[in-house]
Amino acid sequence: QVQLVESGGGLVQVGESLRLSCTASGSIGTIAAMSWFRQVPGKQHEFLARITNSGNRNYAASVKGRFTILRNGAEESAYLQMNNLTPEDSAVYYCNAESLVKTTTGEYEYWGQGTQVTVSS
Repeated sequence: QVQLVESGGGLVQVGESLRLSCTASGSIGTIAAMSWFRQVPGKQHEFLARITNSGNRNYAASVKGRFTILRNGAEESAYLQMNNLTPEDSAVYYCNAESLVKTTTGEYEYWGQGTQVTVSS
């Protein structure tokens, strides 16, 4: 089992930056990749960024150039550096870890509890 804990969210003004952190614990050797998603109430999760164990990165077009995903392999931590934030970025941000083995819920991924980001003008 893997547990993910996000932190770093908060209330910021337009144009400011935030750095979100996601720390994994447990069977971290089963993690193949980590990603960041966000969700607004009533809407589906929106993919933001993904980084694999080999360091390959993928970004959603909506955040490419503003957001950067980083990973510390030894600590199994993933970071999301968010720059030039706008009110449209307000959401609950979730960390995701892809697992090489099936979880107790029958899936191949884990989710964190989420951290709230609110951008005001």
